[in-house]
Amino acid sequence: MAVDYETFELGDVKLQGGATIRGCTLAYKTFGTLNSAKDNAIVYPTWYSGQHAENEWLIGPGMALDPEKYFVIIPNMLGNGLSSSPSNTPEPYNGPRFPNITATDNVRQQYRLVTETFGIERLPLVTGWSMGALQTFHWGALYPDMVERIAPFCGSAKCSRHNFVFLEGVKAALTADAAFAEGWYRSKPERGLRAMARVYAGWGFSQAFYREELDLKTLGYSSLEDFLVAFWEGFFLPKDANNLLTMLWTWQHGDISANELYGGDYKKALSAIKAKAYVMPGQTDLYFPPEDSQFEVAHMPNAELVPVPSIWGHFAGGPGTNPEDVRFIDGKLKELLAR
Repeated sequence: MAVDYETFELGDVKLQGGATIRGCTLAYKTFGTLNSAKDNAIVYPTWYSGQHAENEWLIGPGMALDPEKYFVIIPNMLGNGLSSSPSNTPEPYNGPRFPNITATDNVRQQYRLVTETFGIERLPLVTGWSMGALQTFHWGALYPDMVERIAPFCGSAKCSRHNFVFLEGVKAALTADAAFAEGWYRSKPERGLRAMARVYAGWGFSQAFYREELDLKTLGYSSLEDFLVAFWEGFFLPKDANNLLTMLWTWQHGDISANELYGGDYKKALSAIKAKAYVMPGQTDLYFPPEDSQFEVAHMPNAELVPVPSIWGHFAGGPGTNPEDVRFIDGKLKELLAR
């Protein structure tokens, strides 16, 4: 089967948790051309369960991420099924034995891609949605002298306690399926994936989205049940359960200060981010509320809070679901890049 991405061979990668992934790989896709000065690269990481193709809605001629102007690199998160993941790693680290991955682990390998493969020393921008935003914050904190601008949207620098609890519900629904078999499933745990999708459905979009019936009036579903089955269950059913759980752990333990640089001092990590930053929470995002972003911005030296004025909840940030929100985010990215 033809693939539309490239693979960076990382060799043996020792993780923060102490395990080593041997023959670790990082899948990535690029758009545009790296200029001779190597100063036009933008890093745009993937989100929970997403792969590079599902980031492409924010790239195009005339947009902020214009491949005629910038060299856009989309690195796939470890665990997402393309980079090293439970579903593609050989024994003994296959399936549920796949080790826990932190956002720091991800960004450190992305840094290797950017520097070793392309020889890039400065990044005009790192941006991303949701877990892509988590990685964006990590780029700013781990490589403050390299990253000139960051634009994390609908995401956070550290998983909040409330967010952690939401994800416990998602995980419980998925793993309650007897077919899950503690991760040693022989066929996909379909009932668990469908249950997980139903839990997610109450969180991904806002109360106002459902009150206004945008699932019917804008997205064109024929009923609420049709939306829950066709959109939500359809979203999660093709995905591998162990991959989802690996990325879920990464999300739950996301924290830009959880490394030897900052020793768990969250305020210190935030204040170390030198990049000009637009922190863009969704105004009605149920798991990354603007209040969390206010705290982040208050402790970052060059940050502005730029809420996305939308009732699309978390999905205001992607993956290109509402054209109005896409225009807003793209406009703010243009503004930030012009500064």
